[in-house]
Amino acid sequence: MNLTEIYLIALTIIFAVPWLVWRVARTDYWAPLVVVQIVGGILLGPGVLGAAFPDYYAFVFRPEVITALNGVAWWAVMMFVWIAGIELDLSQAWKHRGETGLTAGLALGMPLLAGTAAAAVILQFPGWRGPNGAYWQALLGIGMACAVTALPILVLLMDKLGILREALGQRILRYASLDDIAIWGVLALILLDWERIGRQAVFLAGFTIAAWGIRGLMARLAEADRWPVGLIWLAVCGFAGDWSGLHFMVGAFLAGVVLDAKWFGHEAMDRFRDVVLLTIMPVFFLSTGLRTQWEGGGLAVFGVAGLLLVAAVGGKLLGVHIAGRLLGWSRTEASLIGWLLQTKALIMIIFANILLDKAVITSTTFTALLLMAVGSTMLTKPFATPLIAKLGGRVKAEA
Repeated sequence: MNLTEIYLIALTIIFAVPWLVWRVARTDYWAPLVVVQIVGGILLGPGVLGAAFPDYYAFVFRPEVITALNGVAWWAVMMFVWIAGIELDLSQAWKHRGETGLTAGLALGMPLLAGTAAAAVILQFPGWRGPNGAYWQALLGIGMACAVTALPILVLLMDKLGILREALGQRILRYASLDDIAIWGVLALILLDWERIGRQAVFLAGFTIAAWGIRGLMARLAEADRWPVGLIWLAVCGFAGDWSGLHFMVGAFLAGVVLDAKWFGHEAMDRFRDVVLLTIMPVFFLSTGLRTQWEGGGLAVFGVAGLLLVAAVGGKLLGVHIAGRLLGWSRTEASLIGWLLQTKALIMIIFANILLDKAVITSTTFTALLLMAVGSTMLTKPFATPLIAKLGGRVKAEA
């Protein structure tokens, strides 16, 4: 077979296997399609499929095919992060800044502390810190990975639960939005390269000027022209971010943050996000699975993933319950918010991918973080659903 035919076989596997498992096994209650696709990427990687059928794996996922798939994956995840940036609406967070700041701070801070403490234990042993990562970078990176909430996945989940447009759903989006900003800020700090500090200063200064210009241009463009101009802006910012020594994903997120969702239309943004998730993000999940590494840590990978899961879930619930006590929430309401903020898949995986790209963490650490992200996301809906039923009409009450 020629390379094109093998590439299309790989695409068929990537799209067919997770969808069939999701549809036939009816996993949506505990594992929505996006989670099945992430798990599918792990199973199709070298640690599972490659170990079970090494000859077949080597034939289909040969280096030329992986290179082609990676190109699609890079663009897919850039668009997804760009959308996440556009959808951030900080106006409501500012309007309710006291309550939002307290809740978001505790919801991020407690799992960050717990995750950092877990990382301090893990990093005592060899094989978990990357060759280019300082101790503090690996410590903070792993800790922040435990604190992440994936805003796009949270939106999808709350929409399915029927609370996205309710008062409680909008409150939770405010908390997650502030945490999303903090996550990317910490990532920029971790990636700060003192040897390339000049380039990074040039990037930030240039981006500030360019952002002012793109906002003025977008406001004047016809709606049909905003999409192509927005994608050009995305590519340019991704290049500039990578050139500066940060990462093209940081550039992609910043490219979205400075744009307003109203310029594209909320319904159009929802459709575009769904199309990206359906058509090209599965390729990113496969490329993520190809980066998993089991040999380096053996069974220790699962032990570390379990430790990180306890730190992430327990820290998040503790932080939200403290906020709830200070703000006068019921225990049920605090528990519901705490469980909904557990969604980590995608944003945490993107975050960990960047740390792996920069060799701050190893492939073994990346695998443990990936398992933790999948586990926390899969726990969200089963725990949140009965709590929503218990709250009943209070879900619709004004904040």
